[in-house]
Amino acid sequence: MGKITGFIEFRRIQETAEAPQKRLKNWHEFIHTLSDDEAKIQGARCMDCGIPFCSNGCPVNNIIPDWNDLVYKGNWRQALDVLLSTNNFPEFTGRICPAPCEAACTLNINDDAVGIKSIEHFIIDKGWAEGWVVPQPPKKKTGKKVAVVGSGPAGLACAQQLARVGHAVTLFEKSNRIGGLLRYGIPDFKLEKSHIDRRLAQMEAEGVEFCPSTYVGDPAHAEDGLTVRTPESLQAEFDAIVLTGGAENPRDLPVPGRELKGVHFAMDFLRQQNKVDAGDHIARQTLAKGKHVIVIGGGDTGSDCVGTSNRQGAASVTQFELMPRLPDQENKDLTWPYWPAKLRTSSSHEEGCERDWSVTTKSFEGKGGKVEKLVGARLEWFKDETTGQTRMREVEGSQFELPADLVLLAMGFVSPVKNVLDAFGIELDARGNARANTLDYRSSVDKVFAAGDMRRGQSLVVWAIREGRQCARAVDEYLMGTSTLPR
Repeated sequence: MGKITGFIEFRRIQETAEAPQKRLKNWHEFIHTLSDDEAKIQGARCMDCGIPFCSNGCPVNNIIPDWNDLVYKGNWRQALDVLLSTNNFPEFTGRICPAPCEAACTLNINDDAVGIKSIEHFIIDKGWAEGWVVPQPPKKKTGKKVAVVGSGPAGLACAQQLARVGHAVTLFEKSNRIGGLLRYGIPDFKLEKSHIDRRLAQMEAEGVEFCPSTYVGDPAHAEDGLTVRTPESLQAEFDAIVLTGGAENPRDLPVPGRELKGVHFAMDFLRQQNKVDAGDHIARQTLAKGKHVIVIGGGDTGSDCVGTSNRQGAASVTQFELMPRLPDQENKDLTWPYWPAKLRTSSSHEEGCERDWSVTTKSFEGKGGKVEKLVGARLEWFKDETTGQTRMREVEGSQFELPADLVLLAMGFVSPVKNVLDAFGIELDARGNARANTLDYRSSVDKVFAAGDMRRGQSLVVWAIREGRQCARAVDEYLMGTSTLPR
């Protein structure tokens, strides 16, 4: 795979990025894809390792060594065909996936991993530029109708796969635009929405019907202005229903002062900015301009809040994490080929942010009903000798205060919003997700399936795509008795 001695001869080439001072002035993407020659060199580094752990590390099981070899040889079109055989939307994953494939790369044992994500980014951008990514409408229709509820990556992948084998697919979305968290949860500087729009155009040509601004569930829970479809109406009209909504129920922070103005869930903050970027008018938008911003939560959503706050002109940005600081470098002897726990610094962190770990929030304080400061304390982590579990306790005398005009809660999501699941009467698992397995993705309700975050809980875009694809095959088998779709 690649050049036999390429991993010895060539070093990893990183994608270039605009300087922070320049990119903070706009909301556009700032990562530049590799050139043709750079991509060839990166493909050449792929080893003939015998067992491609990278493919197993990738949730959609991309056939990575094959397209690396094709890129090295300059066979761009064939590389695109191999890439699209396992992944409906590599332009999304090539930009926002954390690349577990690279952690699993054999070369990563004692060297820099092959730049798999950058090669994926290159292949799909090359494919779009050359006009190779085209609609794939079915040769004949099956006469079966499928409703997909939720237009995030799981719903989009499921809808596209089902449409390509001839089913009439209608995709419902409660927001005013299609795309789910791809559209409104990820900032434009990481994923410009034109990438979503051109996929939607392709899917429309393949026969998918999109219904935005449509709430599926109990009409009593629908926001004003939305079209409402009840579960009963969908069950009467469609032969199968797939629930692919997100894990939209955020983890809250029940401390004194939580009710003060200026304390918001991170996704509400990010969604507003994405809507403004799309041309919508948001009355009384929550803005970070001139404010001391504190982001609570150290994951990707917290990082997105950092980048957004800086672009809005925050006076300062501080990010807290409850857990202790991870090591700068993992112990590869212990972790490879699995995803390692190590400190990760995002592009948003590089743009300006104070970061701190092992910090707990005790309360928020303010005047006139508005937050003005955060009261926190430091934690120490220890192993309970009785249970063997790792526990935390507050460090005596470590309490501190910080100015806080805007607090963003980015501590993850605990479950899907129950209204939709309850309206269908779906049985839930212990975590509040729709109960369904990964063999047939069927819920407890006849002809209703569940996939993505609504089934597995909060996860990565690449896992959502995998579940959407696998669920599509399960639905096709349910409707037709057999399926030619891949898992």
